Amino acid sequence: MNICVTGGAGFIGSHLVDRLIHDGHTVLVIDNLSSGNKEFVNPKAQFIEMDIRDSNLSSIICEFKPEYIFHEAAQTEVSVSMNNPKLDCDVNLMGLINVLNAAVTCGVKKLLMPSSAAIYGDLDTLPLDESMVGIPTSCYGLTKLTTEHYLRIYHEAFGLNYICYRYSNVYGPRQGNGGEGGVISTFAKAIANGLPITVYGDGDQTRDFIYVDDVVEANILGLENNVTGIYNISTNIASSINSIINEFKCISNSKIDVSYACERIGDIRHSRLDNKKAQQDFSFKTTFNLRDGLYKTYEYFKANK
Repeated sequence: MNICVTGGAGFIGSHLVDRLIHDGHTVLVIDNLSSGNKEFVNPKAQFIEMDIRDSNLSSIICEFKPEYIFHEAAQTEVSVSMNNPKLDCDVNLMGLINVLNAAVTCGVKKLLMPSSAAIYGDLDTLPLDESMVGIPTSCYGLTKLTTEHYLRIYHEAFGLNYICYRYSNVYGPRQGNGGEGGVISTFAKAIANGLPITVYGDGDQTRDFIYVDDVVEANILGLENNVTGIYNISTNIASSINSIINEFKCISNSKIDVSYACERIGDIRHSRLDNKKAQQDFSFKTTFNLRDGLYKTYEYFKANK
């Protein structure tokens, strides 16, 4: 099949492209390389350097004639969204609308893309399931929540099928320092280089960390199954930042210099997502435990320091 991946030079997008190429699909990657890396793009994929807000996006996509679009291009950093909410809105909403209009114009069968655990805000009831919507504590969370409603309306008004994945905290090789799982890549890179690390808050805050290969598998299952809607993609396991540091101490077999700083504006205290709906609707399950995922991530940054 012809499949378009926006943001295919980025962290999750490049891993997804690798899997799609492996599975025998013809893939077009669209990425403006603002945070992506051309070296991450599978050489068997077609590549066009373009911003998703570009007015020529629709003509480029229609020329390729994709049956499916994975929309991975986004502004993913909470801190950027708080310091520059206009940019966050422009990329994550105006860019989204441009992609949605292209999908409708080109007769795409389904659009698949991430939402985020950030849409839940600081809800007290854990684990969080898809029926819950909190009050986002960051502009990033707000644009992701708005994204879900745009997808619903385009489905109802224009017949565009979609899956919107509420990822927990994704981590793994190729990840930059930004994004919601960025604490792991930040730590892994620093530890591999023998540098100190900084924890924002007391380190007892928890996240539901999921390895990138499990996220890619969820996307493939969404492609292969006739489902539409919103799905949590997670491990449903809470891990504290301090526990991540302890794991890295074992993996690296080194002493880690840790300092603690004030919490950052917009950060959530605790997050854990229920993944039963994805299990039931398209047999999703995780295969990587935290120790194995952290080891693979550390080894990547050690090899690429």
